[in-house]
Amino acid sequence: MDVYVQPILTAGIVFVVLTFLLFVPWCIYTFRKYGFLSFSKSLIMFSFIFYFFAALFLVLLPLPETTNYCAQIKPDTVFYNLRPFQFVSDILYKSGITINPATWVQTFKQPSFYQAFFNFLLLMPLGVYLRYFLEEKTYWKRAFFIGFGMTLFYEVTQVTGIYGIYDCPYRIFDVDDLLLNSTGALIGFFIAPVVLALLPSHDDVVEHAEEVKRRDEVGPLMKLFAVLLDVAIINYSWDLLVLLSGEASTSFEFIYKSMMYAVVFAIVPIATNGATVMMLLLRFRMKPERETNFVTATVRRWIALYVTYCIFEVARVMSRFDVPMESDFYVFTILASVGTWAIAMVTLLVLFIHGIIVLLGRGKRRFYFDRAARLVATRKVKK
Repeated sequence: MDVYVQPILTAGIVFVVLTFLLFVPWCIYTFRKYGFLSFSKSLIMFSFIFYFFAALFLVLLPLPETTNYCAQIKPDTVFYNLRPFQFVSDILYKSGITINPATWVQTFKQPSFYQAFFNFLLLMPLGVYLRYFLEEKTYWKRAFFIGFGMTLFYEVTQVTGIYGIYDCPYRIFDVDDLLLNSTGALIGFFIAPVVLALLPSHDDVVEHAEEVKRRDEVGPLMKLFAVLLDVAIINYSWDLLVLLSGEASTSFEFIYKSMMYAVVFAIVPIATNGATVMMLLLRFRMKPERETNFVTATVRRWIALYVTYCIFEVARVMSRFDVPMESDFYVFTILASVGTWAIAMVTLLVLFIHGIIVLLGRGKRRFYFDRAARLVATRKVKK
């Protein structure tokens, strides 16, 4: 089983890294296209990424210990099998199988059977994904040839020693693999409706997106996502500044980030009729409710977010104070540090609970910074 476990674990590691890198761009794409984060689309996409690398590593791993693989094998080693259905002969060879049905169970005990069966299963999930991506069952020929092309890629990669990295192939080119993998992809394409029936179809997602657009809805997750990325822009711009300048003064950091909070959450929205940088990217903006003054409301939203930043910043700064025990201010410093830390932790807990309540409210509740500013989200462009 180790021969299968190691490739899957390796695929899992690659999947985690790629998920970390692709999650934010994927969220931006889905928010822009549909107006909400589709669970079914996300599940299909990220499970496909994991499956792709799991299948690839099952084919390629484990790798030889040295690139000089020719020195480890016999000179007369054959690196290919061009005889179709050779796996049938391999299964029947010395298996004791006869026309007597009682001996047929021996088929399932042959290593050659397991190898052929796993090759058949390897690209069956690909057929399911292709049915979802291609949508129409009439595209079964495309599914077959895509499966065939994927298998051919695997086989060529193996027989060329990963395109010259190894001086000899470390696995053979097998025509039976082409047949079994391609057939598996085709069968997966036809049985896909059984699996995909558990998820909303592409048409359902598009229909819901049109309904969201018609109602001019901007979900709380989308608004929270925009705020978090705007804050990330502030933090990463500071990190970039430190990287370029080589200096990181705590007092200058506070001044810089305070200015950036004003730019990102006040100046830019006022200049763009209610949209921060990320709101522009996600295609929505904030507008005042009823007769509330737009500039005043935008400033209140900035203040609400800035005060939150200041609470955590003060706690962070206080925790860094190093006062000698013999100092007259030692006790005061300890009390101030513990007090600000406690306030920051309580604030964090309150924000977490508040966020969960808003997210579960399905748009019926607003985040504190929007409610304090009396702002509501809209997709409509102000003219």
